[in-house]
Amino acid sequence: MAFRKEPPFTHGKAGKSAVLLVNLGTPDAPTTKAVRSYLKQFLSDPRVVEIPRAIWWLILHCVILPFRSSKSAHKYASIWSNEGSPLKVHTSKQAILLRGYLGQRGHQVQVAYAMRYGSPSIPEVLDQLKADGCERILVLPAYPQYSATTTASIYDAVFAHYARVRNVPELRFIKHYHDHEAYIQALKESVLAYWAMHGTPDQLIMSFHGVPKRTLLLGDPYHCECQKTARLLAQQLGLGPERYQLTFQSRFGKAEWLQPYTAPTLQKLAKQGVGRVDVMCPGFTSDCLETLEEIAIEAKQDFLRAGGKEFHFIACLNQAPAWITGMASLVEEHMIGWPTTESEREELMQQAEVSRQQAVRLGASQ
Repeated sequence: MAFRKEPPFTHGKAGKSAVLLVNLGTPDAPTTKAVRSYLKQFLSDPRVVEIPRAIWWLILHCVILPFRSSKSAHKYASIWSNEGSPLKVHTSKQAILLRGYLGQRGHQVQVAYAMRYGSPSIPEVLDQLKADGCERILVLPAYPQYSATTTASIYDAVFAHYARVRNVPELRFIKHYHDHEAYIQALKESVLAYWAMHGTPDQLIMSFHGVPKRTLLLGDPYHCECQKTARLLAQQLGLGPERYQLTFQSRFGKAEWLQPYTAPTLQKLAKQGVGRVDVMCPGFTSDCLETLEEIAIEAKQDFLRAGGKEFHFIACLNQAPAWITGMASLVEEHMIGWPTTESEREELMQQAEVSRQQAVRLGASQ
């Protein structure tokens, strides 16, 4: 197997540390062609769809891509902003703000972002970090709750890339932060800020992205981690069990997924006479198609048509200051031992210079 070409090596330079923020991905444009390309890559991942490959290939290429691409493109067009895809816009801004905030805390750390599906891709960003001299990389998934369908797929992409790299950097991964104090606090502040402006609801719905129920039965911890996030946030908000519900959205296909489902739950609440619901999506750290279209538009219609009076969507964390500081706390905890401050890097530079001089002397003696 041929390994990828390494960038030129220079003695006397201290390797840098970097954070790679990885989100799910998005089409490059809200067009049928772009969406089809994105869906093909996304739905071809065996982590996402655990169906025998031959059967799934026929379903994907003969049913889903020909018929779903146009419909999905229309949905993306309804939430596309002047800056582009909301998910990509928010993720890129998070990376910029995170780097700035880490710098204010004294850390000289490079921060980049990538998409598991779409662009910028994980391989191209990892190549750029290597070219920039990054020898230590912390991978931060944008998914607070671990699932093999999301977080593990990022691991796959990173490991697959480095399987063809000769000089592999030191790697660390943040597996999950569903119960991290900074994450829960950021969610709490987001909800309280919204309620301060708009009042409180009869019911708070915490809607998480769904996965097939069989993943839970096979040992995926996602369901349990969603439950813990909801419980901890409810406690911080002072909500009793009668004031909030956890639901799962984005069900696809005929198989049973994690329940209760979001849309039927909202319809049921409306028919029971619940006047106002507020819906938030704690599993998404950036607003995207699943929050802005599926919840803020479709779920709202479901609730109002069933007799509900008020539907409020609470935006994702996005660039909320509490979330930027929360991410910085996560990064600091997982980068312990890495030289990221000025004094630590100066010491590393001195060590690198010693190594350079030794290499020069060795070359001269030969």
